[in-house]
Amino acid sequence: MTDIEPIAVEVAYALPKKQKLLSVLVKPGTTALQAAQQSGITQFFPELDLTTASMGIFGQTLGVKGLAPPESYAMQAGERVEIYRPLISDPKEVRKRVAARQKAAAEKAGVDK
Repeated sequence: MTDIEPIAVEVAYALPKKQKLLSVLVKPGTTALQAAQQSGITQFFPELDLTTASMGIFGQTLGVKGLAPPESYAMQAGERVEIYRPLISDPKEVRKRVAARQKAAAEKAGVDK
């Protein structure tokens, strides 16, 4: 029987004023979710629920655009699991509000001339 060499991966999570990047050795075939769990990241961020958090690998969100979800994506040596915070507001809605304010300001400026 041969020994299986572990692979090195990283797990990252960041809040506005606190960030953590952890290196962890895992068995080949370990999923992104398992790597995050094995890293112990929740010791630093107890409010973090890894089972519901969005995750990605180097900016590619897992579970979309053909990538497997975190619970089935098999990590490769040197990859970094990024755990994403939930969005505070929908970027599309923010852009709509800004455009509406700009339009209203332009209309008001046109009236004031």
